[in-house]
Amino acid sequence: MKFLSLFILLICVPGAFAQSNSLFYVATNGNDSNPGTETAPWRSIQHAADTVRAGSTVNVRGGVYEELVNIKASGNASDGYITFKSSPGETAILDATHFTPGDRSGILTIHNQSYVRIDGFEIRNYRTAEHRFTPLGISVTGAGSHIELLKNNVHHIEQNFNGRDAPGRGGNGFGIAVYGTDAKAPITDLIIDGNQVHNLKTGSSESLVVNGNITNFRITRNVVHDNNNIGIDVIGFERTAPDPAVDQARDGVVSGNLVYNITSKGNPAYRNDESSDGIYVDGGTRILIEQNVIHDVDFGIELASEHKDRATSYIIARNNLIYHGHTAGVSIGGYAPERGHTEHCTVINNTLYDNDTSATGSGEFQMQWNMSNNIFANNIVYAGSRCLMTLIKTEVKSDEPPVNIDHNLYYCASGPKASTWKQIDTTVTGFEKYVQSTGNDRHSHFLDPHFVDAAAHNFHLQSDSPAIAAGTTDGVPVGELDLEGSSRVKSGNVKSESLDIGCYQRK
Repeated sequence: MKFLSLFILLICVPGAFAQSNSLFYVATNGNDSNPGTETAPWRSIQHAADTVRAGSTVNVRGGVYEELVNIKASGNASDGYITFKSSPGETAILDATHFTPGDRSGILTIHNQSYVRIDGFEIRNYRTAEHRFTPLGISVTGAGSHIELLKNNVHHIEQNFNGRDAPGRGGNGFGIAVYGTDAKAPITDLIIDGNQVHNLKTGSSESLVVNGNITNFRITRNVVHDNNNIGIDVIGFERTAPDPAVDQARDGVVSGNLVYNITSKGNPAYRNDESSDGIYVDGGTRILIEQNVIHDVDFGIELASEHKDRATSYIIARNNLIYHGHTAGVSIGGYAPERGHTEHCTVINNTLYDNDTSATGSGEFQMQWNMSNNIFANNIVYAGSRCLMTLIKTEVKSDEPPVNIDHNLYYCASGPKASTWKQIDTTVTGFEKYVQSTGNDRHSHFLDPHFVDAAAHNFHLQSDSPAIAAGTTDGVPVGELDLEGSSRVKSGNVKSESLDIGCYQRK
């Protein structure tokens, strides 16, 4: 009778042996009829995804897995995450070389799930030349919470459509894309950390993006490089979520990322335009962009909204290093009068060096249309040979300045009298004339910041730098830590008498 009862139990509980623990294995020499143990692993990651439940960890042994994986189960707060990870010291590779992308298809897809962790995979080789098809490396959509994408290497996702209807109207492809498409519930508590996203051809789309109904996210310590469109993008108002009230990525952090070699030049969707951003906020709100290094991109950081009557708002960009950009180091405001707004954004304690290398006329700090109540302060602005500091494309009203600009340190090798400051159809030459004619930068200076070694990209301050203890804390959200995590705090507070200008605080 006891034997019969046990036999009935095993029949009535599918996978009873496999579910007797929370640690499972997949290997290229496994079999999906196995119990998924270390000595008898499964063969496919998809079989593991179809089998495991909350609290499970799937160790995927090193090797190449030619499959597209769809995660169809959630963890939960009490039992824990469902974790898929490369086995320690090994690399599991999801390779889509022999697959053809569909309308919108990812190598690894998570839709309407929660408490899922993807850790340490190489995800590669998904290509199409069909305009209507969209390949993605990692795709997260719908609603859900506690999704973690950690230390993955996503590369060679390619949209190779060789045409366009208008600039930016080519095909679409993504490295990592998180789209909050549910109007009733957001994707929340999202972590994208430590990934490499590189060698992509994204057409009109982005390398790493959060879009739509997304809140409480962290995009941290990723390395994004050698892609033909935007590096990191935070988006709102693209009708990703059907309710405009929540169709906006918000309340997030973009920190500690390295972004380089990003340009749209040569991308069929843009031809020769150099209009890609290292980091772009297009319609997001309440976001901290901090401690990022961005170089050899088109625009360094852009805060704008592409949609009329919609705004990018309450963004803080601080303690970032931006150098050798092809166009402006920092750009704010809609790129045309009929586009959206930039409001209540603060650009503070950044170091900008030798940007606008393609001589586009955008300078180091570009201010476009539809701006209000923004701040540009405590920044080191070291311009290149043309000594073009700022460009303002909109009329500035004396009683309603779109940007409050002060307490900055400017420099170029040709000196203050050669510095240029453009506004609409006029150009002011000379730092003193610029201050007198605009009223900006009354507490700013034009002096050599004395970097340790700019030629070697060492932008720390020497002991005699005029940037030392020259910053302001008055009404601006100064961070407690500089680019490298060194403290800006003395006696428990960040104080003006000890705050350095730029992204580094001298120790």
